[in-house]
Amino acid sequence: MPRILACTDGSIYAESIIDHAARAARALGAGVQVLHVLPRTPAEAPVDRSGALGLDRSEELLKELAALDEARGKLALKRGRAILDAAEARLRAAGVAEVRLTQRHGALVDNVLELERETELLVIGKRGEAADFAAGHLGANLERVLRSSPRPVLVSARAFKPIARCAIAYDGSAAALRMVEFAARSPLLEGMALDLVTVGSGGASLQSAPAAILEAAGRPARPVLLQGETHEAIAAHVADAGVDLLVMGAYGHGRLRTMILGSTTSALLRGCRIPVLVFR
Repeated sequence: MPRILACTDGSIYAESIIDHAARAARALGAGVQVLHVLPRTPAEAPVDRSGALGLDRSEELLKELAALDEARGKLALKRGRAILDAAEARLRAAGVAEVRLTQRHGALVDNVLELERETELLVIGKRGEAADFAAGHLGANLERVLRSSPRPVLVSARAFKPIARCAIAYDGSAAALRMVEFAARSPLLEGMALDLVTVGSGGASLQSAPAAILEAAGRPARPVLLQGETHEAIAAHVADAGVDLLVMGAYGHGRLRTMILGSTTSALLRGCRIPVLVFR
């Protein structure tokens, strides 16, 4: 059975992540593995605090600090377990029969890369619990996962909504062609109205190959030709056309692929209030 990996940390995106994972599981006939990652505890990454206490350091104070670290670690484990239990209950209520709960320590991206070998789709929130929401930045974990994972990544919106219309942002890149092939065959997009979106001159000729792929699969797409700044034009179409899901590549032509996300991808992830399915 295929598997979906849903990454959650209990942020305000948690319920949406689980709802998107449940929808994908039903469409794909897949099970869901829910991953919660704890940062390494002081016990795993020891810190010598004695120097900060000076020559007259107190042995009693050191013991109190150690006990506090231990208590915080136990509390984090309990909270993580509660997050996983709530996710399981929500998935089972949504009709997902196979649910696996995983709690680990370390960096999220390292754990994702280890677990994704058997994974068909990753689901993650736009921002995690520690992200700066006021600044509108993407979460650091999201950017690391998008840079590192070869799997499709579904970036959830803050609230889950049914998905009826999907826009495929096509720029002729290798990632864009892979996502068109995915859209043509995957049950995840079955039954959706599709928009094939290109920005800039030459869009009509650029659309011919992907349009043929989708047509041959019995999933014809409405051609949409836009002008202007790429992220602004696509974001406007998403809002005006009532698009529920945006599908796009992580990088376009000529991007510095190993260091940063494409600027268009980053801008759309920050600005769009709908889920985005990203391909490398």
